[in-house]
Amino acid sequence: MIELPGTDLLVLHALRCGGHAGVARVAAAVGLDESTVESELIDLAVAGLVTYTAGGFNVWGLTDAGRTADAERITDELESSGARPAVTAAYERFLVLNPELLDLCAAWQLRPVDGVATANDHGDPSYDARVLGRFSALDRRAAVVCAELSAALPRFDRYRTRLTEALGRAASGELGYVTDSTASYHAVWAELHEDLLATLGIPRW
Repeated sequence: MIELPGTDLLVLHALRCGGHAGVARVAAAVGLDESTVESELIDLAVAGLVTYTAGGFNVWGLTDAGRTADAERITDELESSGARPAVTAAYERFLVLNPELLDLCAAWQLRPVDGVATANDHGDPSYDARVLGRFSALDRRAAVVCAELSAALPRFDRYRTRLTEALGRAASGELGYVTDSTASYHAVWAELHEDLLATLGIPRW
């Protein structure tokens, strides 16, 4: 059975995939309570792997040493578990879905009015419902990819939980959970994409 990595790596890697973030956002990403996450961040800061920015920002981010340490540990996790083939295959299936996700986000943010793409003010509930229906259809296929990733490396399971929560909140009327919030479907999807690139050692550009 493949075990989850230590909480220090989960916290470090959340910053690698999500960028600078406060304690609450990191805790939501890794599924740990905020006190545990804050303690880990302090320890990582003492080790020189993360840094804290105050002055109204109150966010944590990786140092260069932290980015290097994360890459080394994530690579070790991937190779020691023998999960590279499965993660690579799931990544290839993710890439098939990614353009559709981007198109859906564009459709959510802009809607045609008299043939002209116009900022979506969400004043047409039927239009929003149609787009959300398409998100749900995409999500059902994404769930298969997430299941494959979780079977290979259990730490990926958190993405399924977060995507499901975001889509559920959007469907219940919290429309910011589609593309606008840092916990939105689009934001979580982007973190998953970054995680796959980081895990497999693939440069973004």
